[in-house]
Amino acid sequence: MFVTHQTPSTSVRRMVISAVLGLSLALPQLASAQTRDKGNPYEGIDVSDTKLVSELKGFKNGEADVNGVRLHYVEGGKGPTAILMPGWPQTWWAFHKIMPRLAEHYHVVAVDIRGMGTSDKPASGYDKKTMAKDIHELLKSMGLTSAHIVGHDIGSQVAYAYAANYPEATTSVTFLDVAALPESAADLKLIPEKPVSGEFRDNFFLWWFAFNQVHELPDELIEGRAFIYQNWFWDSLLFKQDALTKQDRAVYANAYNSRDGVRGGNGWYQAYPKDLADQKTYPERLTMPSLGIGGLGNGLLVDFMSKRLTNPRLEHITESGHYIAEEAPEKVTSYLLDFLNSVKAK
Repeated sequence: MFVTHQTPSTSVRRMVISAVLGLSLALPQLASAQTRDKGNPYEGIDVSDTKLVSELKGFKNGEADVNGVRLHYVEGGKGPTAILMPGWPQTWWAFHKIMPRLAEHYHVVAVDIRGMGTSDKPASGYDKKTMAKDIHELLKSMGLTSAHIVGHDIGSQVAYAYAANYPEATTSVTFLDVAALPESAADLKLIPEKPVSGEFRDNFFLWWFAFNQVHELPDELIEGRAFIYQNWFWDSLLFKQDALTKQDRAVYANAYNSRDGVRGGNGWYQAYPKDLADQKTYPERLTMPSLGIGGLGNGLLVDFMSKRLTNPRLEHITESGHYIAEEAPEKVTSYLLDFLNSVKAK
């Protein structure tokens, strides 16, 4: 059987060409709609260090070139020095609710650690031993020989490395909701026991520990969209959702909105293998006065401090999530002042 080939009429050809052209013109618009950025909900909010520090009476911005990096810090008050180091994904501003009261009795220094805020974000040096050296040299640049060391989250990991490497320069050490990385972190599962679909408290699955260790991909995905990524953490790890204002969220989103901001913060996670190796070389127990104030992470905090610190003082704020300095500033300040006042300064 033979099939004869028929040439389409001119009108048919024109219809086909018009349809194809119409689709091709629509595709860029469709792609644009699919990839359009969700916008910046914090447009126009001044989150500069100058603006933020102006809201804290008696405090000022400072910078120091130490250990090959420039660190930004905010200081105020007089008396024995207390170094405050925040964690991911925040900045020195995480302590703004507790700093004024502490400064009534202490010289308070809140630091943007290496990779954070307006401090330098070098290509390397994010292991906590190196970051502890940053802080030790910062103290020396201020003419200080020792200080009370206070950390939250990643800042707590730096605080532990500092206390382990510079015990003579550690008047006391305090951990807020997190101590250092436990050895069990090396055995974290990639697959949860059940689908992660409910409250984080019921599905305590640290998925971002793996994601933040991936090189370059998070930088590409989060650049310009940090608020989307961070909102999951505020929604999941805050007990009191109103503990962070729109301004607070704008501060943190801005700090991690650039590729360098994402890369700097993720550098802390990518250094975890070295951190665990370094911790094996530290003393079995640290003997300086220590305080742990727990919220959402209280169980892990108590377990670590009970094993690695001598006679630690432990407090638990039950109605608080992970960001306790902002969710329960009055209680945190009270516990911290009571502890610091009980420690004889060196």
